[in-house]
Amino acid sequence: MKIAQNIFLEKKILIYGLGKSGISSFNFLKDLAQIYLFDDNLKINKSFNQKFINLSELTKIKIDIIIISPGINISNCKLSKFLKKNNSKIFTDLDVFYSFYKNKSITVTGTNGKSTTAKILHDVLLDQKKDVRLVGNIGNPILNERKIKKKTIFVIEASSYQLDYSKIFSSKYAIILNISPDHLERHKNLKSYVDAKFKLLKFQDKKSFAFVKKNDDLINKNLRLNKFNSKITKVDTSHNNHFFKKIKNNYFFTDANKENLSFVIEIAKKLKLKNNLFLKTIQNFKGLKYRQQTILKKNGLTIINDSKSTSFSSTLSILKANSNILWLLGGINKKGDKFNLKKKELNNVRAFIYGKNKNFFNKQLKNKLKSKNFSELKDALKSISYLVKKEKLAHSTILFSPCAASFDSFKNFEDRGLYFNQLVKKYFNGK
Repeated sequence: MKIAQNIFLEKKILIYGLGKSGISSFNFLKDLAQIYLFDDNLKINKSFNQKFINLSELTKIKIDIIIISPGINISNCKLSKFLKKNNSKIFTDLDVFYSFYKNKSITVTGTNGKSTTAKILHDVLLDQKKDVRLVGNIGNPILNERKIKKKTIFVIEASSYQLDYSKIFSSKYAIILNISPDHLERHKNLKSYVDAKFKLLKFQDKKSFAFVKKNDDLINKNLRLNKFNSKITKVDTSHNNHFFKKIKNNYFFTDANKENLSFVIEIAKKLKLKNNLFLKTIQNFKGLKYRQQTILKKNGLTIINDSKSTSFSSTLSILKANSNILWLLGGINKKGDKFNLKKKELNNVRAFIYGKNKNFFNKQLKNKLKSKNFSELKDALKSISYLVKKEKLAHSTILFSPCAASFDSFKNFEDRGLYFNQLVKKYFNGK
């Protein structure tokens, strides 16, 4: 699909959804096109100092382009009928960016590890004295960036929602870390979810590069069924064992983080980065908040905050990498999620399940490990603190990895992670 550059200029554009990406799209395009605004949330309409269009007005205007927020579900929103009728007009902030800029970009997607991998890439390039911007799903909309030069490199975290709606966006370097069933309540089926991820490769040309996990059934199946233009490298973590031996940073002791790093290593080779600086960055990397983050290490007890975990697949590697685990989990489980570890792979793991969806988690963990149920997270952690003191559980790991969405009790995973840290401070005198 060939579309000329700057297709957004002097057009009638509807921006649907005034979250971070929507506001950034408005600020970027407001002087370049005729902009109309719509949001399902009336509170946003009142707080945002711009005129919003209503549905009756919208039907009378010939809208050329629709910029949609990733959070909007076409199948379940106020403009559902309108969007389905005008599907060919729907674009994203990534499309807007790509129509104006052709900077070198490295785009990371996958079910697990996107933010961590993107952050490692950013830090590596920054330490190599590159003008690098970390943008996208990690929390910084790409259209917020200013003072962009020809040599500016963009590291983009892209979700399945963003990619699904994108029509022209392309990235010089594309990374698909892994794929396991996720967001099926939105994508309806596994095929649609996988297809959304592979949008990242769909618009790449022959001069582009793609990096995908070698031993991933869903990725390999899609590669067999479809033809892509870019040069594809299958990344195998085992090929980098010699490099891992040099690393003294405990952050990279899990299989998942070794896997994330393996992709960064491949990108570093392509960009011909300086090895000594690269290794230094990796040694100093501390990770992101609430992603397998060690928040307390005291008298043999380790406490890990992995609030970002929203599925079983995101927790598996850290469960396998530790022993004597007191595992906290609970929240809103994801459709189709399954716990795939066998009993023999769980090295002295006890589960402490909280929240209203306890039955789902109990069913998944049945006959695999011991578990106890609690109404709330605080009750579960209080019980663990009592056990640690009573049984003198030295050399144990308290792992907060919920394997579920947070919206039953919290605004988001950050809010949940902060609350957990506060509880740790209360019950374990942590920091």
